[in-house]
Amino acid sequence: MTLPVVDVGALGLDGGAHVLVRLALDEHKPGDEVGVRGTHPDLAADLVTWCRMQGHQCVSRGESDCVAVIRRGAASWSAWRGAERSGEPDARAEGAIAARPPASWGLAARGAVVEPGGPEPEFRLDLRDELWTDRAGALYAQALAGQWDPAVAIDWTETIHHGAQIERAVVQVMTFLVENEEAALVVPARFLGQVHPHFREIQQMLAVTVADEARHIEVFTRRATLTGSELALSTAGGRASLQTLLDEPDFATASFLLSVMGEGTFVSLLGFLERHAPDPVTRRVARLTCQDEARHVAFSLAHLERHVGVEPELRARLARAVEQRHRALQGTAGLNDDVFDALVLLAGGAPTPEGVALGWQRVQVLQREMADSRRARLNRLGFTPDESDVLSSLHTRNFM
Repeated sequence: MTLPVVDVGALGLDGGAHVLVRLALDEHKPGDEVGVRGTHPDLAADLVTWCRMQGHQCVSRGESDCVAVIRRGAASWSAWRGAERSGEPDARAEGAIAARPPASWGLAARGAVVEPGGPEPEFRLDLRDELWTDRAGALYAQALAGQWDPAVAIDWTETIHHGAQIERAVVQVMTFLVENEEAALVVPARFLGQVHPHFREIQQMLAVTVADEARHIEVFTRRATLTGSELALSTAGGRASLQTLLDEPDFATASFLLSVMGEGTFVSLLGFLERHAPDPVTRRVARLTCQDEARHVAFSLAHLERHVGVEPELRARLARAVEQRHRALQGTAGLNDDVFDALVLLAGGAPTPEGVALGWQRVQVLQREMADSRRARLNRLGFTPDESDVLSSLHTRNFM
């Protein structure tokens, strides 16, 4: 059998010869031999040391014109050191997602060969059953396809024709939306760095959610100031409601309160704003942000549905969180009165008795739609209709 030979020319191991040698060895099985030919004066001696470090052998072949003959060692260049493979990279493959990836995998890509002995960073969120959903990859792909540039997707030059009172209502609602989107940015951002990199699709979804919320803050602020207005009122009660989201330390509970209860309610609100927007800029802003928020809700529902499937006791914990939040906020004023009045004006279309009467009626319908949608999401998580009714009724009056 002819000995395969790799010619490294004048390269030494200090100049990259090992790259060509490794490529040649990769084409063969453990136990196969490969000759190395070259002219560098230190090549033969350096190959002996290199082989010992890599788990190969330099063998004597007197009849060969090579400077060295290498017998390939273990199946991979580092397997002899006890390296392991960090799972299967494709999440769709059977057993790809580990129940609890070891800290030793660290920042290694899922599916990589992990040499032992490196750092072991601590990632607090490292349990598959508390994080994972098979929908994460598809939702992330959908998020990428749905990204939009505020400078291109919205025509900010559209003329605003409505009067000053309607514009003040728009500004108040946009001010309210900005501070709520700040909470919707901070909460996932806080948990993002705690997710073990093995669950990269979860990291990606949290990261794109943060990016979405940053864009929402931009467009709501830009619409509020489009006509030269200053931002409107932020109430202490509204900020207290959002603070309870920032204070929640548990990922599942925070995701539930923020997205299933809060952002799900905001999907209804944004749809309402799109229907009753007094100008095309506000309508476009509401439509685009609503699409993003619906995806955030879908992600939280997906991973929580899986979580309660493997840990039914989670439902009781989520219910307690709603009850505790309700008690904590009982002494606050709830929804900013100026926001409520602004919604009435926008829905009615005019600051007249007839307009206010129509707007008032439409806001009552909105609140019923919000409650209905919350109950539907709670039902999806396995709460009974009676439990869903109670929990929906306890949700903060501040919508988020």
